[in-house]
Amino acid sequence: MTDGSEPAEPSAPAPAEEAAPPDGGSAPPVGKDAIAANPEPATDLGRRKEQEEREEREEDDRGYDDLSRVHRLVNNNFYGVVDASGAAFGFGAGTSPGLAPGTIEPEEVDRTLRFYLPPQPCFDEALDTLSQDALVVLTGRDNCGRGAGALALLKRILGAEAKLRSLSPANALAELAVSRDLKPGQGYVILDYVGELRPEAVQAYDIARLSEELGRKGSYLVITAGDTAGRRLALQHRCVPWRAPDPEELFEHCMGRLPHVDLDPDTEKELLERIREQRRPTDVVAAARTLSQEGAEKALDVLRDRDQELVQQWFRKPPTAEDLLPLAALAFLEGIPERTFEKECAALAAHVRNWEQSGEAPAAEPDGPALALTSGVVVRQSRARWRERAVGLVTAEHRLGPSRDAGRSERCLVFRSPRIRELVIAELHDLYGYELWYPLRRWLGELALLGDLDTRTEVARGVALLARYALVEVDENLLTVWSDGITSQRVTAALTLQFMCDVEHLAPQALNTVQSWVDNRGAGRAVTAAMALTGRLGSLYRLDALNWLWFLGNRGERVAFSARRSLVLLLQTAERDPERALLILRYVRTLLAKTALGSREHSVALRIAVQILEAARLDAAEPVTAALLRGVPGSVRHLASLWTDVLHSTHRSRALSALCRMLVQLRDDPSVTAVVRELGEAMRNTMSPRQWTALHHHLSMALKHPDYAIPGAARLAQVLLGSLRGRVPTAARRSAPPPMSTFPFPSAQGGRNK
Repeated sequence: MTDGSEPAEPSAPAPAEEAAPPDGGSAPPVGKDAIAANPEPATDLGRRKEQEEREEREEDDRGYDDLSRVHRLVNNNFYGVVDASGAAFGFGAGTSPGLAPGTIEPEEVDRTLRFYLPPQPCFDEALDTLSQDALVVLTGRDNCGRGAGALALLKRILGAEAKLRSLSPANALAELAVSRDLKPGQGYVILDYVGELRPEAVQAYDIARLSEELGRKGSYLVITAGDTAGRRLALQHRCVPWRAPDPEELFEHCMGRLPHVDLDPDTEKELLERIREQRRPTDVVAAARTLSQEGAEKALDVLRDRDQELVQQWFRKPPTAEDLLPLAALAFLEGIPERTFEKECAALAAHVRNWEQSGEAPAAEPDGPALALTSGVVVRQSRARWRERAVGLVTAEHRLGPSRDAGRSERCLVFRSPRIRELVIAELHDLYGYELWYPLRRWLGELALLGDLDTRTEVARGVALLARYALVEVDENLLTVWSDGITSQRVTAALTLQFMCDVEHLAPQALNTVQSWVDNRGAGRAVTAAMALTGRLGSLYRLDALNWLWFLGNRGERVAFSARRSLVLLLQTAERDPERALLILRYVRTLLAKTALGSREHSVALRIAVQILEAARLDAAEPVTAALLRGVPGSVRHLASLWTDVLHSTHRSRALSALCRMLVQLRDDPSVTAVVRELGEAMRNTMSPRQWTALHHHLSMALKHPDYAIPGAARLAQVLLGSLRGRVPTAARRSAPPPMSTFPFPSAQGGRNK
């Protein structure tokens, strides 16, 4: 297997929470009557359970195939730049420093604070609280500058050379005081803290203890959170309501640090009027930079926000259902083939018709027949209607299909700019109530259940956009239902959470949602959580994702299987990010080193390791290990350790097959000769002479199999094995694992995908 799955192996019994409950009803017959009625009840029950487990595994496999395909097609969307500013006016900014846990580079902090203007009096109030308690919580609406304020406070109190580090929003505050995460003399931030999932809320004495520990170490912690954080009794005395600086003052502050631009009075007046309308500091800064770099006309163009004006103008005169419903459908199905869109749009109309026939209020103003699009549709020129329906908002273009083969494309309806889609959803949420959203939610649920993968991917994008304005509604009415549904629904829920991470204040909410599904919410939601921890979510919260997947890997076999697939998928998508790839390899290597030989945990770690060694790249048949050796410096010692551990386990034949596939793949690449030699040296340093001789023998035998007997592979194997006369270091001999079995490896196993 090279897709991250694995051959069937004896599995550990599932925990009680995942076992099928006993059937209800009256007591079963006993004695001879029982034998006559049910000759082999235990056997039948076992077969039925095996069949159910097999079907569940097949369903989960299909789900991961869908996820892999989405990752392959939209990899840039998952691992591109996070829209820290909401992409307002096309000013898209880079990922805000501190969004991903870890060290915050000084260059990132300097870039963020280049035009910073401390808002008063909240900045001074927060500085006083931080000085006294070593901890402060900045509360306020999203995009008001809380994150930049947190960095500015820490720089002010610790000095320009301060070392700053971001902590995960999943951290339990009560546990921070006793953890090893807090180092002396450092500044810490937790961005967009959303609270904790423990039954007992964090208590005031926990916060006091954390404050004391920070003070003792000379360190400081700034937390940013929404307005509701001030209502938590444990935090309220350390909360400071945060406000954005006056937009005109901020604009003047920025222009004082940029090259001077001469403006005529009328242009300057209009520019300042537009600036006063801005509510987000990042937009004011972007406008000042645009003015300095591209001139007044360009700055005015973006400040006028043509997209928003067009969308608001369209909704200003309440549209009929004939126009409203197709635009609402497009907000959740942009870019799919037009023929598919028309079918799903008709389904939405049917949901609305059924809703209205129930006697409730109509979905749109009755400027014409409430459901005109459902009558006379055969003779109506519905496609031509788009030329008048959404002028300036929607256009048609031809796009290649998912297969990308033969250059075949289909006509698709798309918004003229990505921001229009978000603005349409915002207006729908702001202007329409239950009478529209009830049938719309039922329609979305049907698409998540029955739609093809392309349709469900666009549904996930649309629902993620809706979460910007209606997070609780999305969670309760859609994600909670889908996460415990069938595979298509669970994949849609997982993709929604990943797309939510494209907006920085929603990323912690997505992580919080996944954590709520991990434990004591059933096997279905646990599998969905494992799926969601791949992609953008796992890229942002790297250590959190690995820790939770390790936790899930120790659950029952169905959940553990999904956790292993997710770990492999994380590595497959980390090719462009060597730092993340090395973290994953180091994490698995550490699991093998820290778990006791023969323990269940060590067995779980070995199964993870062998799947990593067997995995193929997402977009090619090449083994991931070959791509890592070729493109990720530093991966050699980690891969050598994984191969050595697995070769000394019950998975040795699979490890040997994976090693052969890698050698076959790299056989014609002379640039990797030195890396392969280094891999062999690293493996030999952890083996005894007897084990190394056994590996030489079995690898030579395996390479004679037709799958691997390719010119060049044997030569590269000799490079890997080097000289058998080389001495093994004394330390390595003392710490060498138990001898490798000298029974021949079944060389054909895992050689070619069947």
